[in-house]
Amino acid sequence: MFGGFDVWEWLLPLFGFLISIVAALTGVGGGIFIVPLLTLLYNFEPVAAVGTSLTTIIITSLASSASYLRQKSVYVRAGLVLACASALGGYVGAAITTVPLVKVWLGLIFGVFLIFVAFQMVFKAIRAKPIKASAKVDPAFEKAFLKNRRRIILGLFLSFFGGIASGLLGIGGGVVLVPVLCYALGFPIYFSIPTSMFIMIFTSIFGASNHFQQGNVNALYAVYLGLGSVVGAQVGAYISGKLSSRSLSFVFAAMLVVASVNMILKSLHYI
Repeated sequence: MFGGFDVWEWLLPLFGFLISIVAALTGVGGGIFIVPLLTLLYNFEPVAAVGTSLTTIIITSLASSASYLRQKSVYVRAGLVLACASALGGYVGAAITTVPLVKVWLGLIFGVFLIFVAFQMVFKAIRAKPIKASAKVDPAFEKAFLKNRRRIILGLFLSFFGGIASGLLGIGGGVVLVPVLCYALGFPIYFSIPTSMFIMIFTSIFGASNHFQQGNVNALYAVYLGLGSVVGAQVGAYISGKLSSRSLSFVFAAMLVVASVNMILKSLHYI
């Protein structure tokens, strides 16, 4: 099911290192690279690549979140609230992985939508006043968010579907969570990326656990990728802490386009 070990095996930690730098920097989780890597280079079946990717993302999100927490750039309480819905969505998404039609339409819809979001993010970043690097979370902002029932309900609803995309496509969910935090809930991009990575801990755990029950996880490959991601995630979080909100918006928008094209192409493959 997972293909045999080959001469490329020793490169897995290096791949994990490089992918996790981008993942931690942009908050996307890394699944948009891990899934194609495992299917194309290591002959994984798509469903096994998704399960193994989510397992690796557990390690990446834990490592990057540890760094972001030290930087005080994570809205922890808000993240925990949204993680409840996102984690449930991750479990549901993993459960319906075997339904091809769902994967096709979800990938196409999210792919097209996220391209639109990417361009909107660039235009908004150009007009907005950038937040300087090393800014800290604002407790008053988080308190106001947690008191706003409408925003919480909206956040839970959207986070649930972001979780479904994560469990179904193995993408970690950051490509959905970051735009949700930025546009729907009003979080600055500088804090949306770290908070997204924090939420992803719970989303990937629930999604990966379901995939593990289905036999879709190659634990050894996940560990090899994870070894590199522990270091790479720290590097990505460090770089992110040195960039302004405008720079992060541009970087994330570029990554969003890559993720969107990847989703669309994978969805068309199932038609």
